[in-house]
Amino acid sequence: MDNPGWHARHRAQKATRWSAPFRGPDGRFQPVEEVGPMAEPFVGGFNLPPPSPVPSINTPPVPPPKDHPPWLRPGVRVPSGGNASFSEVSRTESTVSGTGTLQSMFANMSAVERSRNLRVARMNPYLQFMAGPLLRYDTVDEAGVWRGAAMIVTADAGSVYEPLPTLTYHWDPSRPVPGKVKRHQSHRQHGKSFDLGPHPADPLSNVSPASPIYENGETPGPDPEQRSIEGQELYVHYGNGGTFTFWRFMIEIPLTSHEMKINYTINNGIELNFFVPGRNQNMRFAAYSCNGFSAGVNSDDFRGPGFKSGYDPVWMDLLAHHAEEPFHALVGGGDQLYCDSIIREPELQDWVTQTKPELKKSYQLTEEMRLAIDRFYFNHYCQSFRSGAFARANSTIPMLNMLGRSLRLTTAIDGFGSYPDDLMRSQVFSTIGSRGYFFFLLFQCFINVDVDGKDDRHHPFKSLIIGGDGPYVPYPSHSFLSWLGPQVHMLLLDCRAERKLDQVCSRKEYDVIFERMQAVPRTVEHMVIQLGIPIAYPRMVFLESALESKLNPLVSLGRNGSLGLSGFVNKFNADAELLDDLNDHWTAKLHKKERNWLILELQKYALSKRSRVSFISGDVHCAAVGVFKTLVKEKKKPPIPPASDHRYMVNVVSSAIVNTPPPNGVITMVSTLSSKTHKTLHHAETDEVMIPIFDKDADGSQPKSKYIMGRRNWCSVRWESSTGDLIWDIRVEIQKGYGQTTGYVIRSPPPRWN
Repeated sequence: MDNPGWHARHRAQKATRWSAPFRGPDGRFQPVEEVGPMAEPFVGGFNLPPPSPVPSINTPPVPPPKDHPPWLRPGVRVPSGGNASFSEVSRTESTVSGTGTLQSMFANMSAVERSRNLRVARMNPYLQFMAGPLLRYDTVDEAGVWRGAAMIVTADAGSVYEPLPTLTYHWDPSRPVPGKVKRHQSHRQHGKSFDLGPHPADPLSNVSPASPIYENGETPGPDPEQRSIEGQELYVHYGNGGTFTFWRFMIEIPLTSHEMKINYTINNGIELNFFVPGRNQNMRFAAYSCNGFSAGVNSDDFRGPGFKSGYDPVWMDLLAHHAEEPFHALVGGGDQLYCDSIIREPELQDWVTQTKPELKKSYQLTEEMRLAIDRFYFNHYCQSFRSGAFARANSTIPMLNMLGRSLRLTTAIDGFGSYPDDLMRSQVFSTIGSRGYFFFLLFQCFINVDVDGKDDRHHPFKSLIIGGDGPYVPYPSHSFLSWLGPQVHMLLLDCRAERKLDQVCSRKEYDVIFERMQAVPRTVEHMVIQLGIPIAYPRMVFLESALESKLNPLVSLGRNGSLGLSGFVNKFNADAELLDDLNDHWTAKLHKKERNWLILELQKYALSKRSRVSFISGDVHCAAVGVFKTLVKEKKKPPIPPASDHRYMVNVVSSAIVNTPPPNGVITMVSTLSSKTHKTLHHAETDEVMIPIFDKDADGSQPKSKYIMGRRNWCSVRWESSTGDLIWDIRVEIQKGYGQTTGYVIRSPPPRWN
């Protein structure tokens, strides 16, 4: 953003490439993004680093008893890369240094010994990865069984499916996970970071040498358990490069009294791991949103020293915390993927460049356009989900994902659902949104409606709640209610599938949601609700009214392309560009009634179930905390203590883990509005305020605002046994591009009202 001349070069390059799309010798257009399968040397990684000093090669590990199965014997697997096995040599340094270390370690070894210590796990039968493995968490059932899934995408032409792809996972129920681990920092010349563990579908990954499964001198316990699952063929994508298969592996793990580490491999390849909580333990989870850069942002401006890209720094901080004390779930609160570039696909250019909204609405979708839309989503998902630090996270921390509001997550159309009905039903517009929702379900939820059906009572994922049919997508809403512990549950509310200009969720969706919430055990003291868009956040009604006005001169000039203001109106219906953003917010005039009704219904739920309701949201590219609480009308009367107030509901806003913060002027405006009194719910004895938790800036200086933090961030969440509080630790990047964060804590108290 602050690289002089970059925007001019970016616009020139884009104009040159996309102004006149051309067909190649095969008659096809050149796509914006086309991802090929990984060549065999890359599956399992390359740029082999020097061996990790723990465990030491010179100190042979204690072999397991002879009666242990082969998968517990040393030297047959690459160690798990998702947690505390971060090498002390950085990925950048590993390609240019370490020669002396290698020579000293291997000088006295024979070729056989060197090969044994550096051997890389190879899949057998071989699979050619396009993406994955990805992990997804579902819930814990009544019998105490952890339920989740893994998914991979493979290129059929380069893979062997006889036998079918098999995921093998094992754990030791008698071995508890050690306590908090001291972080292993890599020593860089400029700043500090953490290394990426191996990942089988990323060509930039490191691969550690073969060593025992149990790290740091651990030996297997007496009661190891192992299970193998054949992959289920979930979907086949037909692309220019052939056919590609999505394989789903359903995972079930009986929980014990303590936290456990689960190791898994696919076709005996690289071993990864994840962690599950104890049966009576509440999960630690990490929440994030806005995992990409908006169009026109130079990602290199956010790439600190030693990082491969601007996407990685804050993700590396999250992974470092995971290495120190593992998370059990990774909650994606919207914009897990940015799809702005779909409008550059050459097959769509004639539609995109139509200047009159009426022509866009009546434009006929061709088969070539339909295939290009699917091609874009498939390639873009594969590239994003298999690359960099995010790939390490989604393969080692089971995901819980929900849709945000905008193009970045799924639909490629900002605020899909918040446009006029005739535009929403137009062929091209609705197809982009419908296929975006399909690929969201497929890549992020591991669901194919054609395979899994629409009955949530007989569905592979038990947390699923099917709502009403979408008005503009050919699918019902998919919400999820997941167990995060005996005291904590989470509702991920689908606010996109059923959205219309004047509706967020249908009454049918609300009815089935509240029915399922009423059925949770009485032990649940915290109900966390994930909403893509904040529900307690400063209003901008004055701006909404100005942009709606037909007399707004900026809108008129933008429609005419005058004075360089064409960007002030969006590409789809020539309304003001920000208007769809504002219409999409809970606080928009069109959604105000529904918002207020939902808040009051949740107050009734909290009171009747004796459960604290809290919200986690993203979307707005800054961190903040809003709160609903009981209104005290008498000035001399003290406020009700939060623990005793059933109306007390915090809305933690954590955004963005990758994208650039808003301009300072926007932050100043939102901060000014943060102190405004909102009387919307005063008739229901409910007050709404923003909490000034940012008493200092992340770098220790005076904050620009005590209410809004305009830096990249994510949120760590845990339950505190001594108080019953749910602790939200908003981790804010201290220096742009360096990734290291500092924390700001807010608490949701347990319900203690009579």
